[in-house]
Amino acid sequence: MRIAWFCIPAHGHTNPTLGLVKELVEAGHEVHYFSFALFREKIEQAGAYFIGCDGYEFEMEDKENADRVGKDMAFATELLVSSTLALDEMVAEQIGRLKPDVIVSDSVAYWGKLTAMKYQIPYVSSTTTFAFNRYSSAYMKHGWKEIAKMLLTMPKIKKQIRRLQEKGYPVKGIFDIVQNDNETNTIVYTSRYFQPCADTFSDRYHFIGPSIRPIVQPVEKTAETTIYISMGTVNQNPAFYRNCMEAFRETPYQVILSMGTNSECFGDLPDNIQVYESVDQMAVLSISDVFLTHCGMNSVSEGLYFQVPLILFPQTPEQGAVAKRTEELGAGIHLQSIEPHEIVQAVNEILQNRTYKDNAAKISQSFQACGGAKEARRFLETVAGRKEMRGN
Repeated sequence: MRIAWFCIPAHGHTNPTLGLVKELVEAGHEVHYFSFALFREKIEQAGAYFIGCDGYEFEMEDKENADRVGKDMAFATELLVSSTLALDEMVAEQIGRLKPDVIVSDSVAYWGKLTAMKYQIPYVSSTTTFAFNRYSSAYMKHGWKEIAKMLLTMPKIKKQIRRLQEKGYPVKGIFDIVQNDNETNTIVYTSRYFQPCADTFSDRYHFIGPSIRPIVQPVEKTAETTIYISMGTVNQNPAFYRNCMEAFRETPYQVILSMGTNSECFGDLPDNIQVYESVDQMAVLSISDVFLTHCGMNSVSEGLYFQVPLILFPQTPEQGAVAKRTEELGAGIHLQSIEPHEIVQAVNEILQNRTYKDNAAKISQSFQACGGAKEARRFLETVAGRKEMRGN
């Protein structure tokens, strides 16, 4: 089986796929991975053939553009169309050369889905967040203002759709691109238990559980209670980190804080607080008792896999959906503000109420009961087989 795989330039969307890529390659399949130079090494380490998408005026590489996508549907559509058309000639040449049996693309790497539509190749969506349909999308809290704004921008969106149609992409509207239905073959990197509204998704959706990396460098547990704080690259608010340090300065807790950047800006730290630019998150979570997180899907999944209850501090609608589901299942609580006393209160509530730990363990068990990369590989083999059967 030969697979063409498309992904966006983001660690959180690339990393979960690599275990499956490795499983496919080890089973004797070819994976040709369309991505960006930043990710080349780890993609090739997984055994895939790397196909670079750099240098094609691909506008989604721009961080400011990426930040605006979630707030402006017309802009997001223009960016999607421009990026798809920038890659069009290169992708056409590669698809003609490879003749893949199946195309897999990240759920927001829409150019992969469009390529599958254009060349009538079986398609599988790789969903590293929750799967969203009209039921589960309520978790994103799109209110009437957002809906009204989208309706006002529809003429601009239709103009962008015409650009795709002129290049041979068989799309009627924006929802053909951005929305998967129950006929769409989909791999979701979580469990049915953790997935909101799981009973509304068909058996075309395979919930394979999160992709958990092995621990590379163990971390020493130096206190009875270890608190891990990481906000990814989203929250670069110095006041937040300062307040966390103030909250735990006089406590007996071991506090490990991963900041992403600016870790050197904080001096005069007590011995119990350790600040890093980055950590082996699997190693830290394996010794943690509480995890204060921005609620990125990967971070939450990793924390819950290690049965660590969470303090939830989401920064985007997508992270808000992850936080809401975690709180619904009783494995975490929302941080109400970044005031030091609120942070301490949230930690104490988690530590004093065993229910949070027990509920995190239930979610962890659901992850471990999933079929993982092996189930996903068998699913992809079946999808490719459907194509072969149609050809016979």
